[in-house]
Amino acid sequence: MKTIHFAIGSLTLAVAFAATAADPVTDAMTDAYGPYRAVLFRTNSKAQTESEQTMAEARKRWQAFADRYGAKPGAPYDRDPAFSTTLAAVAKVYQKADTQIRAGKLTEAHETLEEARELMAQLRRRNGVITYSDHMNAYHAQMEHVLNDGGKLLAQPGGTLHLMAQVGALEFLAGKLKGEAPKEVAASAEFPAMLRSVEGSVELLKKAVLAQDQAQIKDALGKLKGPYSKLFLNFG
Repeated sequence: MKTIHFAIGSLTLAVAFAATAADPVTDAMTDAYGPYRAVLFRTNSKAQTESEQTMAEARKRWQAFADRYGAKPGAPYDRDPAFSTTLAAVAKVYQKADTQIRAGKLTEAHETLEEARELMAQLRRRNGVITYSDHMNAYHAQMEHVLNDGGKLLAQPGGTLHLMAQVGALEFLAGKLKGEAPKEVAASAEFPAMLRSVEGSVELLKKAVLAQDQAQIKDALGKLKGPYSKLFLNFG
């Protein structure tokens, strides 16, 4: 029960501190994004019951959003001919992930759900809308690149220099997480400590790369995802 209470509490916090945009459609999309973040976190944590619960809530919220705005969205989405198609594509991703979760395939469901994040980001991007989630997504993409390719880079001649370039990009994007935080997010009690954890994980990796210590680098790489996941769950 303690784990379930934590999931519900985190979901409430995520919605409460959702970044406010300049138009009601983006605000509503951001509100529907809260339980999506939670199910991403839960599938990544291999929490079966919580994944089922948060997936059900994500589908419910997204359906409500689609019912309200799908046929006739307001500006700036009113000129986007693919708006309703994108909403349907996200719903299809949710349905597939829900099936995978109920089958106990949480890793596969997590990967499936990543598709929805990109669909929503593309929807905002082609309509000229930027939210805090976009900065979180940019950091996430670079973090995944560092995690997936870090070992390969180290195996190349001058590998630590190549990796340092990627860590520099990650450090820059971590700065965006601080500088672009909406006022209500920056003012929250939980945000500063979570952000410091993300910044600290990048700094730890940076120091390890500068020391050219392979063991320290591998250890630091393993400590990147945890702090980001917590920040994403609550504020992404």
